[in-house]
Amino acid sequence: MVLNPHTTTADETVVGSIDSTDSSDEFVIADISADDAWLSMRAEEAMTLPAWR
Repeated sequence: MVLNPHTTTADETVVGSIDSTDSSDEFVIADISADDAWLSMRAEEAMTLPAWR
């Protein structure tokens, strides 16, 4: 049972990346330690790094 969904364990590895295609750039956040644990959005709509702080 997960008590706090915003916490991680040592087994989880969350990464972010820009996936570029000819038509758009997507910002992808993924937990590479789990299957199908990712989300994406248009890169120009993603928050800037200073805004995350």
